[in-house]
Amino acid sequence: MFKAQRNSIMLLDEVYFWTATLKDWKTLLGDDEYKIIILDTLKELVSREKIIVYAFVIMPNHIHLVWEMKALNGKEMPHASFNKFTAHQFQKTLKLNDPELLNHFKVEETERKYRFWKRDSLAILMDSKEKVFQKIDYVHNNPLQEKWNLAETPESYKWSSAKFYEIGKDDFNFLTNIAEIF
Repeated sequence: MFKAQRNSIMLLDEVYFWTATLKDWKTLLGDDEYKIIILDTLKELVSREKIIVYAFVIMPNHIHLVWEMKALNGKEMPHASFNKFTAHQFQKTLKLNDPELLNHFKVEETERKYRFWKRDSLAILMDSKEKVFQKIDYVHNNPLQEKWNLAETPESYKWSSAKFYEIGKDDFNFLTNIAEIF
């Protein structure tokens, strides 16, 4: 009856663990084309100094990030810009490649025709070194969970920052090591 509200509010210059989930847990992100949209969007926001990305993983139906909002993107927070831009790109790509799947994301809302991301993303303030390293470990081990079984080791999963933390290789060119601030 009294469902708890998820905290989706983030402030500038604070580090957060953030989870965004696709509507109805649809596994759209199982397709690499949609993962690349996410990576390109993160890279753009980093290059424009709107965010700092410390860790991430892209799962088939959700993403986890450890990141920091650095500056507004126009009048909105960067995470809102991230959601809007990725949703727009998903829509554009599905319209071309899979219009039937696009219909699954159709909604009857006044401000939009399609909804890709569930409302109320989870944002948890990383206010201690212990908490941030626990969440980064969780992010990197997510693909290994029995439910997913996407990789043998964290660093062998292509769509995360685990390799960056294991061997120092940033295949994405937008990561910052959390050790620089904690």
